[in-house]
Amino acid sequence: MDPRTTPAFLRGMTRSRSVTRRDAFRLAGLSAAGLALAACGVEGKKAAPPKKDAVAEYWASKKKNGTLRFANWPLYIDKDGKRYPSLELFTADTGIKVEYSEAIQEMPAFFGKIQPQLAAGNDIGYDLMVMSNGVHLNRTIQLGHLVPLDHSKLPNFAANAGPRFKNPVWDPGNTYTIPWAAGITGIAYNPKYVDGVTGVEDLWNPKYKGKVGMMLDPQEVANFAMFALGIDPDKSTEADWKKAAAKLQEQRDAGLVRKYYENDYIDALVRGDVWITMAWSGDVFQQVAEGKDLRFVVPAEGGTIWSDNMCIPKTARNPVDALTLMDYVYQPKIAAMLVEYINYIAPVPATKDLLAAKAGEAKGEDKEFLEQLASSAMIYPSDADMARLRSFVTLTTAQEKVFEDIFQPITQG
Repeated sequence: MDPRTTPAFLRGMTRSRSVTRRDAFRLAGLSAAGLALAACGVEGKKAAPPKKDAVAEYWASKKKNGTLRFANWPLYIDKDGKRYPSLELFTADTGIKVEYSEAIQEMPAFFGKIQPQLAAGNDIGYDLMVMSNGVHLNRTIQLGHLVPLDHSKLPNFAANAGPRFKNPVWDPGNTYTIPWAAGITGIAYNPKYVDGVTGVEDLWNPKYKGKVGMMLDPQEVANFAMFALGIDPDKSTEADWKKAAAKLQEQRDAGLVRKYYENDYIDALVRGDVWITMAWSGDVFQQVAEGKDLRFVVPAEGGTIWSDNMCIPKTARNPVDALTLMDYVYQPKIAAMLVEYINYIAPVPATKDLLAAKAGEAKGEDKEFLEQLASSAMIYPSDADMARLRSFVTLTTAQEKVFEDIFQPITQG
């Protein structure tokens, strides 16, 4: 067997991808957003939701062209098709050839590149792109830079997407986006030092003084402080943010936090530098798959669900081809290929049974990995866990600066 196609090698590739992927939520991302928006003269006015007749009018004249230019994150699909040929199957089934590009390294830089072109009505070179929910996707929607989706052409999404991936608070009715993949921010701990974790308040436990890891990203830490206070981030106000900041300051002043981490928290947890930390589900799954003894929980008070989302820029030359792929990947057999490669939450729950069935026919390391994947609560959260998950608060341009001013002094002070 070619060593480049073994599960161990692919898991290593995926771990590298997760580091690049999660850079999108660094504090620098929020700061860069404000700078980019100011430079572009963005006022931050919300675009009115498109009228139904406007959606029909846009799509009525659009035709399939047989070409699709697709911008995605690194290692978010098996682009060579050697093990998981999803793009090759798409072309065979639809006749649409895909020009695939790993063009998105981080959201601030990508947004800074495409926003002026979209504002000017110029082609950005892509018909389909994958954007993380948060500041930059909110801006792109509010500025009217995305095409409203024709859901009559998304039957696989309607039939197969999990309930949690429909009608997100930041894009009601999936007007402009549908998820590519998703993940959870919860709590991870090293059982060598921590007996067990049930709630967010464990991050404020004095017995872990100097051994607690928190995230540098302001939206991430803000959510967990709000969970600890019984506040729903989706519905939070400036007054709630100030209460959350005070809760975080209390934790910092008590010397509980070893560091406010970017992606390096997972290595610190493995080494024992921290015993308990905020963590991303995909990172922990990949470490467990590699044999590390770590645990991941969705706290009783709540955790954060985030997603990377397919959307069509308003200057797309091939929007019908883009919409065709968006629906195509919601077929369970295709979605299963993606989750097996990506190791994050699939928005298609039916993939779990497909992967379990594949595990039953596999042998050796392939079988072990597929069984881990299909049975992991980090990939397929329980209904109880999903019910406790919340998104980031949707911020206007004016709120972004207020939010940053409240939380940045804590994580970077």
